[in-house]
Amino acid sequence: MKPTTIATSWLLAAACALPAAAAQAQSIADFVKHPTYSSARISPDGKYLALRVDRGEQDVLTVLRTSDLKIVNVNQLPEKKSVGAFHWTSPERLMFSAVRKIGSFERPVGTGEWFAVNADGSQPRTLIEYGTQNVTQRAKQADGQFFSLLDTLPDDDVNVMMAARYQRSNTGAGTEVVMMDTVSGRRKSLGRAPKEDCAMVLNHEKEPAFAVCYSDKDDEAGYDTHNEVYARGADGKWNQISSSKSDGSRLRVLGSARNGDIYALRDDGKAPASFGTLDASSGKFTELFKDTVSDVSGYVQSVDGSERILGVVTEAGEPEVSLVEPKHADAQLYTSLAAAFPGQFVDFSSATRDGQLIVVSTYSDRNPGELYLYDRKANKARFLMKSRPWIDANKMGTMQAISFTARDGRKIHGYLTIPRGSDGKNLPLIVNVHGGPMGPRDNWGYSTEPQMFASRGYATLQINYRGSGGFGKAFQDQAYGQWSQGIMNDIIDGTRHVIAQGQADKDKVCIYGGSFGGYASLMAPARDAELFKCAFGYVGLYDAQIQLSKSDTSRSESGRRYLLRAFGRTRAEQDAMSPITYANQLKLPIYLAAGARDERCPPEHTEAIAKALTAAGNAPEGMIIQSGEAHGFYKEENNEHLYTEMLSFFDRHIGGKAKAQASR
Repeated sequence: MKPTTIATSWLLAAACALPAAAAQAQSIADFVKHPTYSSARISPDGKYLALRVDRGEQDVLTVLRTSDLKIVNVNQLPEKKSVGAFHWTSPERLMFSAVRKIGSFERPVGTGEWFAVNADGSQPRTLIEYGTQNVTQRAKQADGQFFSLLDTLPDDDVNVMMAARYQRSNTGAGTEVVMMDTVSGRRKSLGRAPKEDCAMVLNHEKEPAFAVCYSDKDDEAGYDTHNEVYARGADGKWNQISSSKSDGSRLRVLGSARNGDIYALRDDGKAPASFGTLDASSGKFTELFKDTVSDVSGYVQSVDGSERILGVVTEAGEPEVSLVEPKHADAQLYTSLAAAFPGQFVDFSSATRDGQLIVVSTYSDRNPGELYLYDRKANKARFLMKSRPWIDANKMGTMQAISFTARDGRKIHGYLTIPRGSDGKNLPLIVNVHGGPMGPRDNWGYSTEPQMFASRGYATLQINYRGSGGFGKAFQDQAYGQWSQGIMNDIIDGTRHVIAQGQADKDKVCIYGGSFGGYASLMAPARDAELFKCAFGYVGLYDAQIQLSKSDTSRSESGRRYLLRAFGRTRAEQDAMSPITYANQLKLPIYLAAGARDERCPPEHTEAIAKALTAAGNAPEGMIIQSGEAHGFYKEENNEHLYTEMLSFFDRHIGGKAKAQASR
């Protein structure tokens, strides 16, 4: 199977167009329209710019000529497969993986296939595929293995380093490091991990040097995450240098700089992780940075080929960059560029091999994202494109970082989006709860739902409740057994906080969320019947028994152990954790929506809670079971219908001031 090469001209017009001024609020169609690109990389010599372009159900790989942004080639996979990760392997050649989109609340699922093609569309090759092949193609066959890229080998225009995972037992997978020829697809093994379920890390010589091995089995809790780190000696043997069970700390090796420095994260299983360097022989960790509230969420990396980490990003509220090598020339350049875009988060998206041309990405709470090409010699930044050129940043609301103290004394962080032109006082409020609950979090930056709600005059509250990612393992672990209590307390306390601050009208508060957010949209009103005036549950989980028997999470031994720790092992605990148990207490107006093909939170959840609410005398005002959609809707027309219904629902119950605000 090979990628199809097509030529189009629509991308250029969309990417370079500037938003037209309009007196009225942005339409729902504007907000749900897919961005013109979702990732961008410049070729090693700067001649081309490759973009992954979102077409709803399918993403394609587009190559532009950097000089004038003319389209050179568009690569589209058959059978509605999307382009996943993509990388330049030489100045003229790209490789990319294939994925299938499942739902907007889940990451696309990789098919395992990898392809390569030249920038102009010539020499398309299938590198990894599955199924029966003829004799000449069997080198590309990878049944039972799943490949991920480790390194593009900047000094080698033909080969790349890949990690191949293969099933070793019913519960674990082995990992092998291979060198792959991106023209022929031939592979050469360079070493295997010392045990099951390991991530492989290369050293500065691009050799397999570390294995970070994970386990989620726990004798006491049933489910918990542990890791061990192994270093490979000169004799090729693996030596354990860290174990979270015995050491009490978790070590995660990130990679190596060209000078041999090894970067790593270390935490004690409680507080946010420290960033630093690692001595491979002794296992000694040297701390370079630590934040007492926030985990490291990203990095500023050099573009001069030294592969150094120059700074770290933390996000308790708005993103903050802390430089660990402030004197490095690239760090000084980053500081200068960041100052040139006040109020924006700036990142080195990609760079040429010599570091002279850098693709700089910027975004903010009101700006969905822009790309610039910085020429180091000329000391000039050239505008390239906007991710959503039809969104007028001047009409968007302002996202404020907030924090409050929950009833048990724990400090909780979140964000409040205020409509443009508002005085920020006594506003109708939508409490928008993120999914998870463990791991995902809300971040500062442009976000479709808060901005859509703000455009209609609603303030939007997003809370990083206990269990959210980014605040250390102890904070995340507090979600276990606390879905219906501790997490709901955080949501309720946060809502009452913004009311007490005079920012929200206590009589005009609705709650909405997807996935676990859908769960919270019904559980929080069950816990506090007076606070919320309406609730909208989207692709939600409402019955522990359905999740334990019908969800894709329940199909694996690991997933089932997680659910049992989250819900409890007894039927009484599980029922107490389920919103459906409290259907007769939910007297507020409710609207429900689900995807008919959702395997994470099957639509049976929505049908069951609708039946229970009807039996309790409070039938949902509306219900959508959308055909063809899964855990989150993808199609623009389905999202437009969803949000049209949702906003009409909010307007009926807390509209008032919102309608007046939106008309300004």
